[in-house]
Amino acid sequence: MKTTGWRRLVACPLFLVTLLLSGCGEPPLHKQEAFVFGTLVEISVHGEPEAKARAAANRVLAEFDALHRMLHPWEPGELSRLNEAITRASADTPARVTVGADSAPTLLPILEEAGRLSEQSDGLFNPAIGNLVRLWGFHADTFQPRLPDPAGIARLVAAQPRLSDIRVDGHDLEVRNPAVRLDFGGYAKGYALDQAAASLKAEGVRNALVNIGGNIIALGQHGDRPWKVGIQQPRQGGALATLDLHDGEAIGTSGDYQRYFELDGKRYCHLIDPRTGWPVQHTQAVTVIARGGRAGTLSDVASKPLFIVGAAGWQAMAAKLGITEALRIDAGGRIEATPELARRLQWTAASGGEPSPAGK
Repeated sequence: MKTTGWRRLVACPLFLVTLLLSGCGEPPLHKQEAFVFGTLVEISVHGEPEAKARAAANRVLAEFDALHRMLHPWEPGELSRLNEAITRASADTPARVTVGADSAPTLLPILEEAGRLSEQSDGLFNPAIGNLVRLWGFHADTFQPRLPDPAGIARLVAAQPRLSDIRVDGHDLEVRNPAVRLDFGGYAKGYALDQAAASLKAEGVRNALVNIGGNIIALGQHGDRPWKVGIQQPRQGGALATLDLHDGEAIGTSGDYQRYFELDGKRYCHLIDPRTGWPVQHTQAVTVIARGGRAGTLSDVASKPLFIVGAAGWQAMAAKLGITEALRIDAGGRIEATPELARRLQWTAASGGEPSPAGK
């Protein structure tokens, strides 16, 4: 069994992408690390005075910590208070919660944006299935290799929890489906990346890289060249490929190799198909690149539906979500990439050569 000791907001693995920074004799690179969202956070600022870079990074980390406290699905906070109220809901007596003024600027837009992305993904990205995550044991810091009661899984699937069950009226939220339990682990890191990019720009930082456990967003360049990142092998380790990440781009990966357990020779990962209630077993990893004003959020969210839908539909789902650059590794280790991403990748010896073109 593989477990991790993450104590922060977690519904996604430590992602495949790792930062590759070069070294000596270059303009100043300020690098700051912290542990937030249950994973290592790295902020790299290039070409700014030390004091300015440190102050900007500290502000970002403080914002991350506040966001973590608000969105943690089971530790005391705004989201856990909403989740506990929902457990007392019914079709006849809905749960009603007033979102505090201090969190309204964040929680309400999150519900709106996540709801829109959930609909766009045909419900495969679904932060309302927190009860399924709990049933499988993946909400905890450690978990056991055991299968839940299939009848319990079936009941939760039949209840069809979704974000559209939450009605928003000003600061008031109303929920009639007690099966809803919110867990934004597949969204929060991407949202935080977008918040960090906005914060750094407001501080006058033009060149930076923010890495939240492998979810990365780039601002500007690393000196006279783009930021370079690498995609790791999900099983063997080592670099699969590297690529340049340009200003405003974000990269995110979903994989089955960090939060999982094995039982009777089968791997059960935390990435659950909302249609069946069972962990996905046909995919090892999906990596996507997004760009634009919400690149961080989209890169985090989009990898989940592509991972879940599998071989027959991942390319169509990518197009539906506005993603042109994506890579998928199936359960047998076969790699497929869209032509747009394949052109950007520099394959290493560990990759075994270039992947199959998507659709071939």
